[in-house]
Amino acid sequence: MGVIARHVSVTGRVQGVFFRAWMKEQAEALGITGWVRNCPDGRVDGHVEGDEAAVHSIIEKLRRGPPAARVEDVKLWDAEPCEFDSFEVRH
Repeated sequence: MGVIARHVSVTGRVQGVFFRAWMKEQAEALGITGWVRNCPDGRVDGHVEGDEAAVHSIIEKLRRGPPAARVEDVKLWDAEPCEFDSFEVRH
């Protein structure tokens, strides 16, 4: 399988609950590269890329989130792979 990429936007109670740190941990465990950041309107946005199975796996994890989060929705867009070297938390 080749590398795929998705832009993700997660809404709900996803800020102030260690969502970005949790997402970085999940991404690294799956071998996914990209980034995650908080947005001013309260959502969390990210770019995830890796093999198809890993990307689908993290998307399913995002639908649940970490224990303190309450995920309401996850929106997805196809994206072009950018060949990141790692997964980073952006500020």
